[in-house]
Amino acid sequence: MDILKTLALFVLTALAEIIGCYLPYLWLKQGHSAWLLVPGALSLAAFAWLLTWHPQAAGRVYAAYGGVYICVALAWLWAVDSVRPTMTDVVGAVVCLLGMAIIIFGPRWA
Repeated sequence: MDILKTLALFVLTALAEIIGCYLPYLWLKQGHSAWLLVPGALSLAAFAWLLTWHPQAAGRVYAAYGGVYICVALAWLWAVDSVRPTMTDVVGAVVCLLGMAIIIFGPRWA
């Protein structure tokens, strides 16, 4: 169950970051209301806070988080931007997830 909790926390962290960056994008690039900056800033604050919940060393968390972020960003591309990921996107995401798993769940030697 720890593996599922860790992955869920990474996904939640990635969503907070993506939303925090997507809302200013809507304002800057698509002419939406500047009020989107408020929930965007709150989402980025939640992203930073969620990173502190990971029990591993910060550098390890950031390295592993990158793999999960890539997968969540591709899911966002499909769900929000209506752009279906290509086969190379999927293969790349799987490689990133394997790297994340090795970093987070691999054995630690002193």
